Amino acid sequence: MDEGLSRAVREAFVRLYRKGLVYRGRYIINWCPRCRTALSDLEVAYEETKGALYYIRYPELSGRRSVVVVTTRPETMLGDTAVAVHPKDERYAGRTGATLRLPLMNRPIPLLADEMVDPAFGTGAVKITPAHDPNDFEVARRHELPSVQVIDDSGVMTKEAGRFSGMDRFRCREAVVEALRAENLLEREEPHLHNVGNCYRCRTVVEPMESIQWFVKTAPLAEPAIRAVRSGETRIVPGNWERTYFDWMENIRDWCVSRQIWWGHRIPAFHCDGCGHTMVETDRPDRCSSCGSGEVREEEDVLDTWFSSSLWPFSTMGWPDATEDLERYYPTSALVTGFDILFFWVARMMMMGIEFTGKAPFRDVVIHALVRDAKGEKMSKTRGNVIDPLELMERYGTDAFRFTLLAMAVQGRDIRMADDRLEGYRNFMNKIWQAGRFVRMHVDGNTSRALPADLPDVDRWILSRLTRAVDGIRKGIEEYRYNDAASAFYQFTWHEFCDWYLEMIKPSLLQESDPAARESQRAVLLHVFETLLALGHPFIPYITEEIWHLLPGERRSLLARSYPEADPAAAEVDVEERMGRLMEIVRAVRNIRSELNVPPAKKVEIRLKGRAEEMRFVRAHEEILLRLARAGRVAYKDPEYIPVQDATAVVNDIEVCIPLAGLIDFGQEAQRLRKEIDKASAELSVVGAKLANEKFVENAPPDIVEAHHERRTGLEEKIAKLSKNLELVSRYLA
Repeated sequence: MDEGLSRAVREAFVRLYRKGLVYRGRYIINWCPRCRTALSDLEVAYEETKGALYYIRYPELSGRRSVVVVTTRPETMLGDTAVAVHPKDERYAGRTGATLRLPLMNRPIPLLADEMVDPAFGTGAVKITPAHDPNDFEVARRHELPSVQVIDDSGVMTKEAGRFSGMDRFRCREAVVEALRAENLLEREEPHLHNVGNCYRCRTVVEPMESIQWFVKTAPLAEPAIRAVRSGETRIVPGNWERTYFDWMENIRDWCVSRQIWWGHRIPAFHCDGCGHTMVETDRPDRCSSCGSGEVREEEDVLDTWFSSSLWPFSTMGWPDATEDLERYYPTSALVTGFDILFFWVARMMMMGIEFTGKAPFRDVVIHALVRDAKGEKMSKTRGNVIDPLELMERYGTDAFRFTLLAMAVQGRDIRMADDRLEGYRNFMNKIWQAGRFVRMHVDGNTSRALPADLPDVDRWILSRLTRAVDGIRKGIEEYRYNDAASAFYQFTWHEFCDWYLEMIKPSLLQESDPAARESQRAVLLHVFETLLALGHPFIPYITEEIWHLLPGERRSLLARSYPEADPAAAEVDVEERMGRLMEIVRAVRNIRSELNVPPAKKVEIRLKGRAEEMRFVRAHEEILLRLARAGRVAYKDPEYIPVQDATAVVNDIEVCIPLAGLIDFGQEAQRLRKEIDKASAELSVVGAKLANEKFVENAPPDIVEAHHERRTGLEEKIAKLSKNLELVSRYLA
């Protein structure tokens, strides 16, 4: 154990004890019979389990009547010390105070009234087993009932269980039911779904057990932690988690912090074997402060690991000493964590931080998604669906793995980790690497770092898009919407920089006739790519750092560079709109080629019809259009031109026409389209039949049903598009 942190733990425990916020007492705790240790309420994982409701007759000693009690745990009835009903339950009016005979044990127990009982559950009568149920423990306190422990710390029945002594608790349940049935005391048994608590470590069913443990009084600590969030001193992002935080903190129970395990921070308590006095001190006392005896024994229990973890924000900074680090770094700006430890860790850090420093430990608490498997199941060793991140990093690369998590981390949603997403982002890393190779081919140590004043539209467009990307990425990071930041980076890098800008500038980078224009182009290329690497560095640090140092010139680490800021002066809406229309024309031609199966090697003729101003801009960039659309020529038509046997598309107010004569074999294309329509129609019939089947819709997993709906919509759209193309091709066959 780190001595500094051990000292902080001891100091915190002692201070809480001296304020009356730590106590040692007998109470019902959650006990794991396998781990042989106490568990806090948060360490119990509840699972819906198929069980049974047992209706058991408890006869009155008078022999005239009986009370039917309902329970899910008949094995614990051996430790019953009463039966309780609600005081206003008319079914038991005048009967409270009667003495009942405990079945199988023949022990007299009272029938009493207590408001804890829910009269709507079962028969309205419940058995009271103080040693094995927290609610029953409280009832026993109110009515001064004895407590009988019938299950020991290993889950085996004690000698108090009589003839069932030595049985495993679950075998005992079966034996008790058999015995009740034999004595005609089991009225009936019904199937019942209920939540059963399991140990979060080993999944063993937890046993509520009466025990002496150490507790922290949490209600006084929770109040200032609640105020910190309500006042805005600490913000929980997304905001919907604040309600969950308040619900838990406002209904908080005392925290059992002692554990019966070998490893952990020892509780700084010391017991005198002479007089039984307990001392809580940071250092071991030589003698008992009460009787002076030297027979002082250190507490054997250790602290819950979350106790020391709750001190982490300030104990790591040197607390309880007033260190320079503590003054400088506490409180910190943000904690990023999963919602599954919001209460285990975050709430407790809030309570302890305010208690010991007077300040909430964080400005923002950012709750991220949980990573699940491809089916949306929580990963567990039992299911065998645990994904090893080291294996994924080895297979796809660390940056691809990091970027996948960021891109899928939508606030409020869990991440479904699937190989296809990882493969896609591995391809993205390859795209960036290839872009780096391209840039290095065209820039050198003499490339200017200063951007020329007079730039062509293509460069003005990429600089405008760059500043918008910077703005979007920074906004996503600042608002903890990392998926938005990752999406903005991906969109700009792949689709705008690689797919469009690099393709548009290739000729100008190679031209020898205008060296000044070529150098200007290289300066813009280097500036944009360097900024791109800096933008991506927080997400994909390894590949960006590697490429950065491969670029020409002496370079410090990207970590030492300020993060890019948006340049409002570079944003040009008009240039973006004009270049956007040019790219839409290219897309329209590409779509026509693809849908009509035009061979890639065949160059098409593009006929454009639109306003004169638009046509002038296209003429000025005709070389880009010809090359990217694989066209042989561009014809600018008068407004009166009517396309007869052209494939057409409309881009804003520009009509794009592609004459099809000589491009394709219309007979073969019509045959291909009919086959595609038949194939899609057959699949649509199968999908439609499934969705028309009520049993399928009711019983299939929701994600499967949703996938079928999406598939049906996609097939309908595909058939409509194929039918439109068939109609166009059929004109040539008429």
